[in-house]
Amino acid sequence: MALNGLEAQPASAPSRAEETAADSRTERRAAPPPGDRRRSGGAPGGQRNAAREDSSVQLLEAGCKPAPFPVTDRESAAQVEEHGGGGAFVPPEGGFGWLVVFAATWCNGSIFGIQNSFGILHMMLMKEHEDPDDKTSQFKVAWVGSLAMGMIFFCSPVVSMFTDRFGCRKTGVSGALVAFIGLLSTSFANSLGLRYFTYGILFGCGSSFAFQPSLVILGHYFRRRLGLANGVVTAGGSLFTVGLPVLLNQVVQPLGLSRTFQILSLFMLVQALLALTFKPLLPAGGGMGPPGMGPGPAEPPSQPGATAQERTRWSRVLGGVRKYFNLRVFHILTYRVWAFGVATAVLGYFVPYVHLMNFVREQFKGTQKDWVLLVCIGASSGVGRLAFGKIGDLITGLQKIYMQVMSFMALGLMSIMIPQCLAFEGLVVVCVFLGLCDGCFLTMMAPIAFELVGPMQASQAIGYLLGLMSLPMTAGPPIAGLLHDYFGNYTVAFSLAGVPPIVGGVVLFFVPLIHRRLQATASSEETSTTAHMLPTATPAGEPKSCSNGNILPGYTDVETHI
Repeated sequence: MALNGLEAQPASAPSRAEETAADSRTERRAAPPPGDRRRSGGAPGGQRNAAREDSSVQLLEAGCKPAPFPVTDRESAAQVEEHGGGGAFVPPEGGFGWLVVFAATWCNGSIFGIQNSFGILHMMLMKEHEDPDDKTSQFKVAWVGSLAMGMIFFCSPVVSMFTDRFGCRKTGVSGALVAFIGLLSTSFANSLGLRYFTYGILFGCGSSFAFQPSLVILGHYFRRRLGLANGVVTAGGSLFTVGLPVLLNQVVQPLGLSRTFQILSLFMLVQALLALTFKPLLPAGGGMGPPGMGPGPAEPPSQPGATAQERTRWSRVLGGVRKYFNLRVFHILTYRVWAFGVATAVLGYFVPYVHLMNFVREQFKGTQKDWVLLVCIGASSGVGRLAFGKIGDLITGLQKIYMQVMSFMALGLMSIMIPQCLAFEGLVVVCVFLGLCDGCFLTMMAPIAFELVGPMQASQAIGYLLGLMSLPMTAGPPIAGLLHDYFGNYTVAFSLAGVPPIVGGVVLFFVPLIHRRLQATASSEETSTTAHMLPTATPAGEPKSCSNGNILPGYTDVETHI
């Protein structure tokens, strides 16, 4: 029976039994937690005490104390595997997790369905705030949607801290309520500046606090099926992108802009209720990270000679910030390269969602089916998320990144092709491929983060990635609007919007190569270290030497070396 990576050895000699008994009396004085007694309860007699002693010594030498792992079917569906020197979390791979998947699906659909349908809202805002004397009206109105999308990602590092500190449930419910207030207050705003705050800031920040926990919570319930779970969530969310343009164009739009925002706010109110299902299986705070990577104690341990005056309130605040807002994921080279590549690619990612409807009105005058393009993007994105989520489960390790490489390359080419389409049907085909690329990119984001930094640090990794994505994603649509106002058409705007995804795809191509090179270097170093630690073999026929006196019967080379 193995405990904490240590093999319990039977007491084969009287001296070992006496030593175990003496040490067990010392251990009894230390009063270990009940969880350790339960976990070692299957070991008989001295074997159980020896295993507990070895486990406690190992944990004390590592600078931490033994932590109880009470696992029952009623308390949690999670299990704990004992191997490799610690307990590895094993998610239940289903059960209550499918209800969590439904709640995460509603969250993704509500947030990104509204964001991806902003092309219709953009035209409604243009009608209400249009000024014939202002040549930068496209630029100004585009900031409403861009701020909302940018704030979703800009707040992500802070959301990671809140998720680690308070858990997925509290963070998700609070964010959905803030987003609901933002949309509801936007319906009563009558100036563009006020809508920058209510829709761009409030709705964007609330969506960020609601969205990220829906990604993190899936890792609590799935690992082997994580790609499929992400595919189901994102594919179900794409149904909102299919349905919301129809709803906005046929039902809500005739009611006016104010009623439109009020109806959309109901989606976030429902999400606040569904987020109550985000029950974490990993504890908030210290349990959210591996040893040495997760949050530490709230206050650093007092050093010898330290006085009460040295532990000021400011130092405690800094200690708390360092706990939850650490940059340890950036110590991983492959994560840094991946995050930089994705942030570069999304500079032109959101441009079609904002300006496509207005481009159709200018390029194909008189058409009344411009909303069909958003439906095509949403439908193909849903198919892509399901298909690529399942394919991602079949691809092991960081080879999943090549799927993102292909999606970014194709997305850039499709963006360049938009102004070249002379027929509306050709634009429909382009939008189908845009949706497939969108589905592949979003589905693979969380599994790749888990591969790069591990499940315990996924919250921080996703948060920092989305934060890096915020600035280029926010700047893209206003820059495209400014180019439209300057040149009088969208040809240059869409052509330049296709360049960053291609550049980002090239950067991502090198991530698996860097990862393999680092692994090869680490493996060679480990082999070299092992060769220096173990003694060299004695040639055959040469007598063994012992530097500690007489040769003992049955000794080995390793024992002599020690």
